[in-house]
Amino acid sequence: MSTKKNPEPADRLLFEKKAFDEGFGAVAGIDEAGRGPLAGPVVAAAVVVINSDFSERIDDSKKLTERARERAFLEIMDKCDVGIGRAEVEDIDTINILNATLLAMKRAVHDLSRRPDYLLVDGMMDLDLPQERMCLVRGEAHSISIACASIVAKVFRDKLMAEYEREYPVYGFGRHKGYGTKAHIEAIREHGLCPIHRRSFGPCGAQGRRD
Repeated sequence: MSTKKNPEPADRLLFEKKAFDEGFGAVAGIDEAGRGPLAGPVVAAAVVVINSDFSERIDDSKKLTERARERAFLEIMDKCDVGIGRAEVEDIDTINILNATLLAMKRAVHDLSRRPDYLLVDGMMDLDLPQERMCLVRGEAHSISIACASIVAKVFRDKLMAEYEREYPVYGFGRHKGYGTKAHIEAIREHGLCPIHRRSFGPCGAQGRRD
């Protein structure tokens, strides 16, 4: 596993091209969404770019508006091989958020339609997988595959949290996506925890279960 300091390539296919030049075939970019919230799963995506001629902006999901992310998501799903993995609240509370994130990433790779030969991973994440890989700090800025994975993981998780909004409407999950906003903390104080709250996180750990 390489942990070299990132260059600042103008070409965000640079790392994919290097892997191809070294004889690797399918190169998957991996990223996650939802490490920090108080509620909901952590979601990871693995993306093998098949056609890099995107009409939508592909960038770090945090730099895109919700509408731009959703448009990019649809194009990525059409032009790439996409795998999605989840680690649920029970996983997070049992094995901790770091290990749950690694589990979600591993599941995302296994969810691809074909096994990738090489992995580009956002952050210093040591995955228990056999493939050779490179870890890239701020990987979304350096690899289009990781940027695609960032968008897919974020959009997929946001849609999950919107579904939880309908199931547990008093918490506002559709708005804050489970993050520790003032409104969310106040809802926890008023209503207690619901089944998708992470008992091992911040204020949730101090709340009794009242569901």
